[in-house]
Amino acid sequence: MTREEAQQLLIDAGLVLDEAGMGDFTRGHVSVRVPGDPSHFFMKPHSYGLDEITMENMVTCNLEGEKVAGGGPRHSEVYIHSEIFKVRPDVNAVIHAHPTHAVAMSATGRPLRYYSQPSAVFADGIGNYTDTIDLIRSKEMGAGVAKALGPHKAAYLRNHGVAVVGRSVEECVILTIMLENACQIQLLVDAAGGGATEFPLSDVMKLHDKIERPEQHKINFDYLVRKARRLRGLPV
Repeated sequence: MTREEAQQLLIDAGLVLDEAGMGDFTRGHVSVRVPGDPSHFFMKPHSYGLDEITMENMVTCNLEGEKVAGGGPRHSEVYIHSEIFKVRPDVNAVIHAHPTHAVAMSATGRPLRYYSQPSAVFADGIGNYTDTIDLIRSKEMGAGVAKALGPHKAAYLRNHGVAVVGRSVEECVILTIMLENACQIQLLVDAAGGGATEFPLSDVMKLHDKIERPEQHKINFDYLVRKARRLRGLPV
């Protein structure tokens, strides 16, 4: 993948996440490692919506969270991204967002139950950062999020939001949407009085392995990009 291809993926990810309601004004952000240079990453700029990322305003940061290039301002919560990238060489993309149902789920302190197919994607666990509701504006706080994330695909930031990671931008975006879907379904089940049953973990893991394949993430991401572009009158 070229640098330009990675930058275009970041732009497309922003469109899809915005269409999925992940923006929270200008506060959500997404990043991707620079191809061939894992010590740097491209990131959405501060003060812009997820649907406003361009080649000109996106920023490039290093693993210390410092902006080294780009036309836009750097997010103050850059340390969520830089500290995760430091300790997770398997991760190539990070999303921090404030999805309504995932935030509500984080506030309950309840574990994610396997009430739905989206929940099966997270059968290997979800991290839980509980230190503060505040913005993650220091290396130490970012390192706390990275520690809470551990080896998992996602972590709740209690009463705040989520941090989701992926081997690719496509995977990261789809996982973020699926986590929100899983939380929404569980909250609906709980609101209906509970009583729902889960399938055995062995059965859940079979589904996990089927829908966690990289090609599935790319197929779904590409569809959502086409949809978002059509809705905005952009070339597909």
